[in-house]
Amino acid sequence: MKKNFFERFSDRVVCITGSPGAFITASLLVIVWAVCGPLFNYSETWQLVINTSTTIVTFLMVFLIQKTQNKDSKAIQIKLNELIASYEKASNRLVDIEDLTEEELDKLHKYYEKLGQLSKEQQEAKDSEKEKQSGKS
Repeated sequence: MKKNFFERFSDRVVCITGSPGAFITASLLVIVWAVCGPLFNYSETWQLVINTSTTIVTFLMVFLIQKTQNKDSKAIQIKLNELIASYEKASNRLVDIEDLTEEELDKLHKYYEKLGQLSKEQQEAKDSEKEKQSGKS
């Protein structure tokens, strides 16, 4: 598979910026900036340097992180769809669940919460019945 330039670039940048080295480097830059405060009499220009730098970096990183997150989310959805499709007892109704509205997802969530509660109650009833039967023996 051949990735385009932006995809290769964003993957690499997100990998680098998520590393301990990047965090240490950013921390050192902030420390250097803070130490330089007295040299520049804590001027507006001194403050503007850090404000502008962090704003620009944050603005650009949002797009790179979103690109990577979208790709990861799509890959996870495809993997889950494959698992659902390969399991014969699974309901295929959930394959395209990511296309539902927030309200529809909330309804499904409540349904599965109720289903889980019913399952738990049934299991507790079975366990209680087993205890009664083993007590009679």
